[in-house]
Amino acid sequence: MDIHSAEYQGSFTTETACPQVNIPEYAFVGRSNVGKSSLINMLCGRKALAKVSGTPGKTQTLNFFLINSAWHLVDLPGYGYARTAKSNRKNWGKMTINYLTKRPTLECVFVLLDSNIPPQAIDLAFMTKLAELEIPFVIAYTKTDRVSKRVLNDNIKAIQKAMLPRWNELPPQFITSAEKGAGRQEVLDFIGQVNAQIAAITP
Repeated sequence: MDIHSAEYQGSFTTETACPQVNIPEYAFVGRSNVGKSSLINMLCGRKALAKVSGTPGKTQTLNFFLINSAWHLVDLPGYGYARTAKSNRKNWGKMTINYLTKRPTLECVFVLLDSNIPPQAIDLAFMTKLAELEIPFVIAYTKTDRVSKRVLNDNIKAIQKAMLPRWNELPPQFITSAEKGAGRQEVLDFIGQVNAQIAAITP
């Protein structure tokens, strides 16, 4: 699948305020400063579609982008460290969970993991929460151009090993780099395949 158009639709603080249209949605989420905005811009072929910031916790709303006039890409607030009040972080968490559990058009969540570091407890806890809620998700490893292939493979194996006791089968995984464009076609093809499956069963 190719992206021909990407339009910002708006930023929302509640699931009910989000666009009420019956098209597939794919949410992107990860720890603060995992490189989410850079990855979204790379996937869409736009340099500034999603705002990139060096300050963790910059995304504080549910940000919607209409792709190819056919599906939504949703930029969710990061979890983990953020330079803001604890009450704000709690509200963001509630907003995200409400979106994830109540959004009927959500097809899949892309959980972004930093390939530069070992498994993080907060990432494992978030993925476990998604599994408990029966929300489909896949993994996208970010910043893979910043480490050697050996270190990358070691880190990914460590993450997979940490996940195995909790899952009988690991979800699909993508190796990405916003800097090099790695993984772009694989991610878009995955979304395209899901969209095609939905279209095939929709009256």
